[in-house]
Amino acid sequence: MAKKPPRIISVANQKGGVGKTTTTINLGAALAAKGLKVALIDLDPQGNASTGLGIDHTDRDKTTYDLLLNEMPLRDILRKTAVPGLVISPANSDLSSADLELVSTARRIFLIKDALTGPDIDVLDLDYILIDCPPSLNLLTLNAMVASDSVLVPLQAEFFALEGLSQLMLSVREIRETANSKLRLEGVVLTMYDRRNNLCHQVELDVRENLRDLVFKTMIPRNVRLSEAPSYGLPVINYDPSSLGSVAYKSLATEMLARHSKQDGA
Repeated sequence: MAKKPPRIISVANQKGGVGKTTTTINLGAALAAKGLKVALIDLDPQGNASTGLGIDHTDRDKTTYDLLLNEMPLRDILRKTAVPGLVISPANSDLSSADLELVSTARRIFLIKDALTGPDIDVLDLDYILIDCPPSLNLLTLNAMVASDSVLVPLQAEFFALEGLSQLMLSVREIRETANSKLRLEGVVLTMYDRRNNLCHQVELDVRENLRDLVFKTMIPRNVRLSEAPSYGLPVINYDPSSLGSVAYKSLATEMLARHSKQDGA
């Protein structure tokens, strides 16, 4: 029986500083630690996911920009990381001009979809592709959503948490109606959660009341080790396997896989 194509998940939130890249890196590492083959697509011009996985700025001669605008095959761009089973398509500031360059392209919102389908991808034998989106609802993020099966939303446990989420969910609905009928919301994961903070607890109750089963039971805590790990070019799971951040992302991966197994009827 032929292997199913990889499940493609965009990690997106148009608000910066909510733990989006941290979630992409560490969820990818946690899935790889379970024996799955995972590719991470760094779609943020800041390239933080690439840095966080140990790809030096001077060592990014082939990047996601080439995947989008030079039609370079993903297999020629992917780089190994320190995590077995986890590879990355790195990014650099070249992507910052991609929005303008894409405007004149006929299939401007389908470029990532085109790049992530077909025989070239089958050869890579991937189980998951995670796309780290830029912190805005621009053409790059739209490209990611058009190519994806679902969108995972990291949501910081803070007062205005739900305000920006409505616009993101509206974008998901619009893309589902126009360009990608299979797109759905993977779920919302609360990040930077501090159990000692009453506001965090109130935000959690509010989010769960509004979004119910879409909110993952796993919450990502504020954790010093999570903040330190990227400066060593490692996911927290490798940097400090016993830390609260590491335990949380392993739990998130387990919870997500259980959801997928249920959806697939396994």
